[in-house]
Amino acid sequence: MQQKKFRVTDEDGIHARPATALVNTANKFKSEVFAEALGKKVTMKSILGVLSFGLEPGDEITFIAEGEDEAQVIPALEEVFVKEGLGEVYE
Repeated sequence: MQQKKFRVTDEDGIHARPATALVNTANKFKSEVFAEALGKKVTMKSILGVLSFGLEPGDEITFIAEGEDEAQVIPALEEVFVKEGLGEVYE
């Protein structure tokens, strides 16, 4: 299992366009990919799951990958999260 925590810094939080980019990235991998935030855990392979958090600036989210290509999942999600300006690594 691989995981990494991030803090949302985008003033709009995580909205549809960047959430779609995260979901599309997660769907490129065979591993199970989850996100945990605000006491909930959802699959990263569902746009509705990701948007259901309603994340705002200052909220924390943890990406978790379990499976055969788990080592590649978290760096790929990190690249999208940072490139889209959603936030920063928080550890």
